[in-house]
Amino acid sequence: MMTVEFITALFYEVDEQLRAIPTHPEAHLWPSEVVTLGLLHALKGGGNRAFYRWLTRDYRPLFPRLPERTRLFRLFTTHHDWTQAFLAAPTVLGVIDTYGIELIHPMREGRSPQQIGRKGLSNHRWIVGGKLCLLLNQWGLIVGWACATANVADNTFQWLIRQCEDQMIVLSDTGFHAAEGDPSNLKLCQRGEWEDRMLVETVLSMLTLVCHFKKVMHRGWAYFQARLAFTMAALNVLVQWHGFQPYASGFVPLSMAELSL
Repeated sequence: MMTVEFITALFYEVDEQLRAIPTHPEAHLWPSEVVTLGLLHALKGGGNRAFYRWLTRDYRPLFPRLPERTRLFRLFTTHHDWTQAFLAAPTVLGVIDTYGIELIHPMREGRSPQQIGRKGLSNHRWIVGGKLCLLLNQWGLIVGWACATANVADNTFQWLIRQCEDQMIVLSDTGFHAAEGDPSNLKLCQRGEWEDRMLVETVLSMLTLVCHFKKVMHRGWAYFQARLAFTMAALNVLVQWHGFQPYASGFVPLSMAELSL
């Protein structure tokens, strides 16, 4: 699929979900345009300036009322809550895990008063950045997410599990256990137990390989949260691009590599 065709189809998918959101009479962009651009930024990866150069150089005719760069990214931070329309419904079984995101090199820790990340372990290595927590349903779609600095414990995110206490059993590793007690719907898994947990590894791999999300550069927490919100929505939209085609075993293969920009 050509990129122009893909962007047009993506806008159509977004517009179908956001029809109920009114457009401000003085707005330059429709809500569907803002979200489409946010999803493209999430999929493209890279910095804000590089994304805006790519967009204006090659695809400006698709967005004739595109605002200047800083205003566009302020729109992303102001309206990232629109991405909640793309979160999935809970299923009987779910999985939760965390993902470390490096925001600055550890050697630069503490050099700037504007530093938003903190030092923490991610996959047995130290990073200075944030920690993303993903709650997935049994199809690998994102039901909910949260973020914090990289130094917080995984059990900080137990509230995500409690939100669906009457709707789904959530599998996790032992890092989500809390001495004060666990949600009734949490199933702790030792290494090698419950192969269903491998589903989350597939989603995290897509974040790394397609969205280039293992290391991002943001100096403001609001911009970082907006980037996360649009990336979560992009994952849900794109893994369903061709519909779900489960194997006879019920396993649903997840991929969005063919849609990378």
